[in-house]
Amino acid sequence: MLRPNIETFIGCDADYADARIVLYGAPFDSTTSFRPGARFGPSAMRHESFGLETYSPYQDADLTDCAVFDCGDMELCFGSPEAALQDIEARAAEILNDGKLPLLLGGEHLVTLGAVRAAARKYPKLHIIHFDAHADLRRDYLDAELSHACVLRRCHDLLGDGRIHQFCIRSGEREEFRFAKAHTELHPFGFDGLEQTIGSLREQGVPLYLTIDLDCLDPSVFPGTGTPEAGGVSFMQLLSAIRTVCTGNVIGADVNELAPALDASGASTAAACKVLRELILALYKERFS
Repeated sequence: MLRPNIETFIGCDADYADARIVLYGAPFDSTTSFRPGARFGPSAMRHESFGLETYSPYQDADLTDCAVFDCGDMELCFGSPEAALQDIEARAAEILNDGKLPLLLGGEHLVTLGAVRAAARKYPKLHIIHFDAHADLRRDYLDAELSHACVLRRCHDLLGDGRIHQFCIRSGEREEFRFAKAHTELHPFGFDGLEQTIGSLREQGVPLYLTIDLDCLDPSVFPGTGTPEAGGVSFMQLLSAIRTVCTGNVIGADVNELAPALDASGASTAAACKVLRELILALYKERFS
């Protein structure tokens, strides 16, 4: 029987009613400050995912055993960051209100703010676990307060002190690091302290939102991103960190900042696909098995 050609991330073709995790893409990069192209990340990850197996030997788990629905990419207004954020927030809220876990594919990192707005409204005690090369704590960037360089500062505006936990950070203005010292929990350069942080938050039953800017990876592993920073973590370190975070009460997550055209080899897209597969499996194992 002939069927429409609908491309989903590999193994993520459950019916919405049955799904526990819902993928949704936000192909937006209008505030990118250096090299654009992250808007093409979600579709590239879907297309290239078919170079993967659904089975993960790292976790002895298979996507075919998970109920995951991929609703595709949203159509977002490129001329208005706020309009785009409102649409992302509405989509995340719909998924959360239906009792499912929203998993956002960016796009530039600003898209996280829309999802966090929805998550914070449903979970007032929300904490954020943030993997990134950059602090993203600027008050504004070239007078714009809605920028991928300011996204965690805007999240702090929502959540307040002590509820943003940052790892792998190795770049930012001096003022961003001063702000982090006073207002967030900053773990620069790697994942030191992650197990203790997640253990404490897990004991408290705190709801967590995990945001992964893929430039936390070293450019030798992941060059296909808008603002690469030397000195990042390895692929295996990131996978271990993802599994650690997923032992906590994760209620939403995102993977962002893949710019596939910036790595003609395709290695960055392949790495992003594998990160997403491992994240889905870790979330499903800890939350829904």
